[in-house]
Amino acid sequence: MPPPRTGRCLLLLGLVLGSVCVTLGSQAQASLTTDALNVLLIIVDDLRPSLGCYGDKLVRSPNIDQLASHSLLFQNAFAQQAVCAPSRVSFLTGRRPDTTRLYDFNSYWRVHAGNFSTIPQYFKDNGYVTMSVGKVFHPGISSNHSDDSPYSWSFPPYHPSSEKYENTKTCRGPDGELHANLLCPVDVVDVPEGTLPDKQSTEEAIRLLEKMKTSASPFFLAVGYHKPHIPFRYPKEFQKLYPLENITLAPDPEVPDGLPAVAYNPWMDIRQREDVQALNISVPYGPIPVDFQRKIRQSYFASVSYLDTQVGHLLSALDDLQLANSTIVAFTSDHGWALGEHGEWAKYSNFDVATRVPLMLYVPGRTAALPEAGEKLFPYVDPFHSASELMEPGRQSTDIVELVSLFPTLAGLAGLQVPPRCPVPSFHVELCREGKNLLKHFRFHGLEEDPYLPGKP
Repeated sequence: MPPPRTGRCLLLLGLVLGSVCVTLGSQAQASLTTDALNVLLIIVDDLRPSLGCYGDKLVRSPNIDQLASHSLLFQNAFAQQAVCAPSRVSFLTGRRPDTTRLYDFNSYWRVHAGNFSTIPQYFKDNGYVTMSVGKVFHPGISSNHSDDSPYSWSFPPYHPSSEKYENTKTCRGPDGELHANLLCPVDVVDVPEGTLPDKQSTEEAIRLLEKMKTSASPFFLAVGYHKPHIPFRYPKEFQKLYPLENITLAPDPEVPDGLPAVAYNPWMDIRQREDVQALNISVPYGPIPVDFQRKIRQSYFASVSYLDTQVGHLLSALDDLQLANSTIVAFTSDHGWALGEHGEWAKYSNFDVATRVPLMLYVPGRTAALPEAGEKLFPYVDPFHSASELMEPGRQSTDIVELVSLFPTLAGLAGLQVPPRCPVPSFHVELCREGKNLLKHFRFHGLEEDPYLPGKP
């Protein structure tokens, strides 16, 4: 960094001209702040690439597909680990689990590994207002019971009040009683508070966007959605999109012969649900009865379509507030989820279905042309509308990439200095990154060269 302008002016021209230089320097900084791109980071819980934009012909996801049509979509993106807390801490710090020393839920990296900076912390240190809505960091010990506040966020993160009912007896069963089930389609007016966590998160995120619309500072807003994480608690009307007769089983539903026991996850989190307990499934391999397998897949897909509506409302608000031309939108998941492939369910394994995630980034003027006055890039699309057509992804990359690359990539796309590569070991280094910079993928033919994009990664 060059020496402050005020210092040079004092040395050369004296106090009077020095004060002039201070003013000019402040104006330059103000201009930089005004021109900075905002960031909207959408993190989904347990979402595998079962989306129309990834070639799934059954799942209705028109709003996420619409985002993909204006984005660079990575076909082969993988999480560092198929567990919520380790994955989130990894990509939010830009360090691998071997460095964060977190493979479960039971330690805080700043205490047990190193005082590593996070993506939002880096943006905050560079003049951004940073905000968290919903499940961004995994709650509990792994984020110091505070979502890493105050390091990462400009003010306390928001968690929806209805979140506390997610694992309680709110699922009405065939017997008319309330249960803590895996399959939990609900009538929203009948649930506690008359709402669901992801609905509340969307409403709060839109409120924050409205607030930031008039702010002089750029913003970094992270929105974490719960669904399709279990239990599959979603508005029951979304079941209608997926009649059971249209639901197929996984193409490879058997546990592979000779599979090492260490490679298999016995999906204990699913077994704890009342409706699954009633099936009396053997441990560790099952199998789950075929008719119930179809119901699990039905509810997972219905949860994805419910999630899609929330993403649609959020992006439509971004449009309405005329922020789409100044906001990077990144969309991803913490890991995938097995739906019967290899006889597996849920996460925790290292199979492709558990580690592969959707990843797409919209960059104004780079992945799509800047919207003209009155034009909407992200009009809300109703998944129940039969006329909604499948939208093709915009630009795609088939290279294998990792979520640990999010840190340098978002920093570079926003015009910030990309953190340096980490030395080995790096426990003593607060700011560095272990992932490759993906900016080379955003160098498109016909677009002007970006001074922030290096020639090679």
